Amino acid sequence: MEGTKQNSRTVLITGATSGIGYEFAKIFHREGYNLVLTGRDKEVLKKLDKELGSVSIALDLSKSGSVSELYEFTKKKNLDVEILVNNAGFGSFGEFIAQDNADAMVQVNIASLTTLTQLYGRDMAKKGHGKILNIASVAAYFPGPYASVYYASKAYVLSFSEGLREELKKKGVQVCVLCPGATKTKFFVRAGINNSRLEMMGTMDAAKVAEIGYSGLMKDKGVIIPGFTNFVFVGLARHMPRFVLRKLMASLQK
Repeated sequence: MEGTKQNSRTVLITGATSGIGYEFAKIFHREGYNLVLTGRDKEVLKKLDKELGSVSIALDLSKSGSVSELYEFTKKKNLDVEILVNNAGFGSFGEFIAQDNADAMVQVNIASLTTLTQLYGRDMAKKGHGKILNIASVAAYFPGPYASVYYASKAYVLSFSEGLREELKKKGVQVCVLCPGATKTKFFVRAGINNSRLEMMGTMDAAKVAEIGYSGLMKDKGVIIPGFTNFVFVGLARHMPRFVLRKLMASLQK
């Protein structure tokens, strides 16, 4: 890794080629970490390698064997990952029965995140230290009509992370989960709901979300919810009747 020192701090960031993951890469570089980055866009990864001195591997985490390939990549390069940021994920909106990418979404948002957490969490536990930041969403607190798989996958990430936090803290491994709300990224366009009511409610800047996520991780905050509006929104989810929430969330996708 160009310009790095042996035994220095190393962070692995998935989904690093855009949005929050891209901003995390810049923050960790600023803070003096060695970067191991992965994403699907080879050209962006090459650019980041040049600008940030990172080591990268282009992978699609929805594909079979991609997680093992990433783990073996870091092992072969003798990269000791101290921090894992599980940022890769995507959403898809529309009627569930008409979607053709539900399996891929479950693979990226749930299965790959889980396996990466286990592989690197196991290594961290053996060393007695390490940090894991999983990226969920405020969607984790809501039912998600017309985005049922996405919302459910983020609920999994939240619950999984909170449970694992209690398991691993006695082994010196810190687990935190970031739950951003609507964020200025390519998410809404890729999901097919740009200009929806949900997006128009207000979006946070991806750089700001990443800064809050980084600060929360360094402070060992278990659940990190960036922005006052998102905090209030989550509070409503905890007190509003479920049938009302379902209808509210269905209306926001339009």
